[in-house]
Amino acid sequence: MKIFSNFESGNIQVVKADSPDDIQVRIVSDNQSEFYQWFHFRLETQAEMAHTIKLLELAKSAYPEGWKGYDVVASYDREEWFRIPSEFDGDVLTFHVLPERGSMYFAYFAPYSYDRHQDLLHMAQNEHHCTLETLGHTLDGHDMSLLTFGEPEPGKKNIWIIARQHPGETMAEWFMEGMIQRLVDDTDTTAQALLEQAVLYVVPNMNPDGSIRGHLRTNAIGVNLNREWQSPSMEKSPEVYLVRERMLQTGVDMFLDIHGDEAIPYNFAAGSEGIPSYDKRHADLESTFKQALLTVTPEFQDDYGYDKDEAGKANLTVGSNWVAEQFRCLSYTIEMPFKDNNNYPDPLYGWSPERSIKFGHDMLAATLVVTNKL
Repeated sequence: MKIFSNFESGNIQVVKADSPDDIQVRIVSDNQSEFYQWFHFRLETQAEMAHTIKLLELAKSAYPEGWKGYDVVASYDREEWFRIPSEFDGDVLTFHVLPERGSMYFAYFAPYSYDRHQDLLHMAQNEHHCTLETLGHTLDGHDMSLLTFGEPEPGKKNIWIIARQHPGETMAEWFMEGMIQRLVDDTDTTAQALLEQAVLYVVPNMNPDGSIRGHLRTNAIGVNLNREWQSPSMEKSPEVYLVRERMLQTGVDMFLDIHGDEAIPYNFAAGSEGIPSYDKRHADLESTFKQALLTVTPEFQDDYGYDKDEAGKANLTVGSNWVAEQFRCLSYTIEMPFKDNNNYPDPLYGWSPERSIKFGHDMLAATLVVTNKL
């Protein structure tokens, strides 16, 4: 029996593995940070033998509430990721598995690899209306890649969509894959209509360093990018600095920041009601967008989510708040679950890459509706 995490986005530390019925592991913190929640490892063992695996010390993880009602994600082929029923006692997550094959992967959510990220970028650039550009590089030397859909013209709106500021929230890039699929489909009239009215600037992965390192929430040196938007720097947060500089050049009429939430088992949106300049126009645009999304897909709901910020008390270091205030525009953080959508639960897969992709499809239609109001 062997346990491996010596691969891209791998994260685990073996505490005890003397017998299959008592495997104990712990998650390694993000580099130079106390955040930990993302795990990804491989078990090589004898097939058809019962195993019990325990993830330890979760009471001190980034989001202990995220383990309640959570089931581990597993795969034999790294294509199909299914759920394994798990139990959480407040500090230890325990799950039992009878492997059908000699090698099996486990992860917090289905990984989205850097190779797949590159495939997505270069698939998109094959379309005549899409360009791929490297804005600069991360601290680990990876590309900060921007896809631009459509040609800037007078009167067109500028829509920015970014994902995966928090690298362990891999559902965000699965979502981006779905949205990009529609944008490159020449037969998709929703995408055509949107590109007649707007240019879309898309950053599928804001944090490639953290993604590759197996981090939950931070970049290569433990910086939470979604707290850097007021004053980013090339020394600490080049990812935000580079994207923000381009935003200041293009302007922003609408902004979506795609995330995953550990604790809340629903899809929801968080607005910018706490920014100093929030007014009736902001509120009307937010309402239009939410109503459009509610109409387009039952995967979205507006009953569960974050508490609203008090007027004037928004944290302007957060991406969606800074953008909303800087550009006086519609700006939303979109959250998807690590667990399941409890309105439409799936015991076998939970919230999955496939559903994230379809939610990305749906988001494009809602974006078209609100673009008519910008």
